[in-house]
Amino acid sequence: MSLKSSIYKMLRIWNDIDAVRKGKVGKRIGRRVVGRTSGKAIRKLFK
Repeated sequence: MSLKSSIYKMLRIWNDIDAVRKGKVGKRIGRRVVGRTSGKAIRKLFK
């Protein structure tokens, strides 16, 4: 695992914890799901 991917993983966990503190977990999960599905759709378009 590279340094960059380790930092991104750490920040993702940090932001998850922050979302729990602020009570915005649902929004965060929703955005993550939408981002993944749109990324997959775009990938299929340009394959």
